[in-house]
Amino acid sequence: MKHDTTSITKAGDFDDIVIGAGTAGCLLANRLSADPQRRVLLLEAGGPDNYHWIHIPVGYLYCIGNPRTDWCYTTQVQTGLNGRALGYPRGRVLGGSSSINGMIYMRGQREDYDGWRDLGNPGWGWDDVLPIFKAMEDHHKGASPWHGSGGPWRVDQQRLSWEILDAVQEAARQAGIEPIEDFNRGDNEGSGYFEVNQRRGWRWNTSKAFLRPVKDRTNLTVMTGARVERLLFDDQKRVTGVVFVREGQRQQVGCRGEIALSAGAIGSVQILQASGIAAGSLLQKFGIEQVHELPGVGQNLQDHLQLRMVYRVRDVLTLNQQAASLWGRFNMGLQYALFRRGPLSMAPSQLGIFTRSDPNQNRANVEYHVQPLSLEKFGEPLHQFPAFTASVCNLRPTSRGTIQIVSPNTEVAPSIDCNYLATEEDRQVAIDSIRLTRKIVSQSALARYHPEEVLPGASLLKDDDLIKAAGDIGTTIFHPVGTCKMGHDPMAVVDSDLRVHGVQGLRVADASVMPTITSGNTNSPTLVIAQKAADAMLAARNNEGVTV
Repeated sequence: MKHDTTSITKAGDFDDIVIGAGTAGCLLANRLSADPQRRVLLLEAGGPDNYHWIHIPVGYLYCIGNPRTDWCYTTQVQTGLNGRALGYPRGRVLGGSSSINGMIYMRGQREDYDGWRDLGNPGWGWDDVLPIFKAMEDHHKGASPWHGSGGPWRVDQQRLSWEILDAVQEAARQAGIEPIEDFNRGDNEGSGYFEVNQRRGWRWNTSKAFLRPVKDRTNLTVMTGARVERLLFDDQKRVTGVVFVREGQRQQVGCRGEIALSAGAIGSVQILQASGIAAGSLLQKFGIEQVHELPGVGQNLQDHLQLRMVYRVRDVLTLNQQAASLWGRFNMGLQYALFRRGPLSMAPSQLGIFTRSDPNQNRANVEYHVQPLSLEKFGEPLHQFPAFTASVCNLRPTSRGTIQIVSPNTEVAPSIDCNYLATEEDRQVAIDSIRLTRKIVSQSALARYHPEEVLPGASLLKDDDLIKAAGDIGTTIFHPVGTCKMGHDPMAVVDSDLRVHGVQGLRVADASVMPTITSGNTNSPTLVIAQKAADAMLAARNNEGVTV
């Protein structure tokens, strides 16, 4: 396909360009523009993060599914979910998904990173990344061997607790899962309240952490409302610029140094494929001229599928009752207005439990997000009866999905096929997880609340019934990764310095580079990826003769 260049406005040249002002892109823009002699451009398809619901923690309810802040993707129909398609939120605003996510601060497990290193990616082991986590942190407990103080990424305690969640934690202890002081020391097995990326009851997104402190740098240009169409390359396969659409006008910028693609596990794939970096068979369908054959672009999609189990309870307060009454809603608003506390300050999930779905697992392989509320599905009203939800996800699924463009036009959403529950191993973990949840809930710590299983239903006992139930109640927990994986095998897209194989001057720096998904929430690990990319780009700048 030949591209029309007659209607493109030239908009200058930059030393470095970052595509996507999400979790990774905000950090990269900060680090790369620290040298006042380098002109840096940050392109973001969404708008500024000035919507008030971004900053009030409970506002995720109004940001997810809202085109002002969300790409509003939808998956393909999923066989493993009994023919259902899922809404698939991804942040489309400054701060990206850190502006609409659950705010949970989670690193994952030591073995996750050691596994990346052992796949042939030096510098990515736990002992390599722990100092990076610490350096960026401003932890509420201050500096320690495990945490940092004074960094840009604020980590706070939650500002509320619930009797029903305390009882669930005690029930987990009775079932053999002990409380843990800190989920972020490399082994997160145990139970506890999640720590969150908030500051004094407000969401702390990456725009606040990394962009606002440098907004007055004259060498940093931030363009919002800029949807990238494609990357430009010369005959030597060096990236030379970007074509994007802004305010209805197609514009082109040149790049003298490097481009960092940080548009996420979906967006980075879409831009690469639309630019001619993908499997040739895919590009031929749309008449896209191939720049380089990389069949792994868009493959290896991994996500955490959560099974939302709902329990009706009695004689205890849950958010369902509070939100149902005018006085309850008034009191919640007053608590937040006066003290930045109460339900409006809460993350979607408060209590976490990491454990093994069966004793043969060599480390924790499932994570619970326990919530003092319930609903049929996200976006619908809370139930009218008191209840809690125990959502359990398989931390290391073996099913793999794909992202593929369906048009050369990046305005058209790509095909997202997560391929959930496609393997026997994943189906067995789902069955075991439902049974494990029932074991926890059956403990004496919860007996006084008379828990009654609403979803999927206590009458479902056989394996076949439970796997069908998993398909009915399973939904994404919003952690897509892996679609531009790091490594050196035939399906790898980037090397351990995050340079795209086969081309020059282009790196990918976001969750798409994870070879395997981390054992927990993926937002903060993405910041480590961005910092590693920034370090590599700065090192390349300072070493003459180094090919980038």
